[in-house]
Amino acid sequence: MECATLPTRIPPTRAMPEENDKVLEIEDLRVYFYTDEGEVRAVDGVSFAMERGRIMAVVGESGCGKSVTAYSILRLIQPPGEIKGGRIVFHPKDGEAINITGLKENSEELFNLRGGNISMIFQEPMTALSPVHTVGNQICEAILLHQEVTKEEARQKAIQMLTKVGIPGAKQRIDQYPFEMSGGMRQRVVIAMALVCEPEVLIADEPTTALDVTIQAQIMGLMKGLQNDMGTSTLLITHDLGVVAQMADDVAVMYMGRIVEQGQVRTIMKAPRHPYTMALLKSLPSLAMDKERLPSIKGSVPSLTQLPPGCPFHPRCPYAEPGKCDVGSPPPQESIGDGHTAACVRVHEIETGGINA
Repeated sequence: MECATLPTRIPPTRAMPEENDKVLEIEDLRVYFYTDEGEVRAVDGVSFAMERGRIMAVVGESGCGKSVTAYSILRLIQPPGEIKGGRIVFHPKDGEAINITGLKENSEELFNLRGGNISMIFQEPMTALSPVHTVGNQICEAILLHQEVTKEEARQKAIQMLTKVGIPGAKQRIDQYPFEMSGGMRQRVVIAMALVCEPEVLIADEPTTALDVTIQAQIMGLMKGLQNDMGTSTLLITHDLGVVAQMADDVAVMYMGRIVEQGQVRTIMKAPRHPYTMALLKSLPSLAMDKERLPSIKGSVPSLTQLPPGCPFHPRCPYAEPGKCDVGSPPPQESIGDGHTAACVRVHEIETGGINA
């Protein structure tokens, strides 16, 4: 489990790119799973855009739909799951926009997209890596699938990338099996495999899960350094707002399959407007705390098969108003200004401070 610590200083974000310089757009994405218990709306109307060359984080509790959103981008949703609606559009540097949701299964275009233009770092390196092949064979396979090079050239590229991600003795390590490496080393191999074809978009799904806090810091520093060097646009999936503050430029907060707040990291961290985001920030440990009990969000995440009416967060929200927050459909996102939006019927009361718990 990751250690959630809020840094004392939020680093300055990168300059905003030119208008319409988007690398990936998700519009009203809906992903449903059909189970014996009923229809599960794991992702229900998610929309956001990734700006080229920036790091965007999607944050929220387990089960909120973060990973399902990430898997949908590469069309990795398997039955009983299904993409029911929406569009995912990729804008390559060279060439026309690609509607990923419109591509046929097992098509050459989708095959070239996966691992080529868009790559992914999966949560568990031991499940992402084959135990019966050397790490070199696995990285070289990714290179040979997407680039026209010889096996020797692919091997040299793999060694260079292993060196770049901080693996000492890469010439020897390339012939080792995953079980011969530590967890941190395996995670570096997975990062090397994801970046070796120089993708335009990198999806990092909980990249530091199950790593100790020292290795977490190393991996995050490595990813940010590589992102700056290669100019890759990164989608970071995490539940740790401390990591978001250190790594990301933009953030989308998810709850129950929907985005409840999004904007630039500095804005969200300093002036959150949705009660769920506010609760997440309050529950982070701080060095300024003495012996008081760490605040927590009351209650638990409800079942996706039994969604409450109105705002999905209202049963746990200290600001919920009966007859206003617990009726009708989930509230839409409202603009607060400068790209900052929140899905709360009392958002403007929160903004002006005229709200009581």
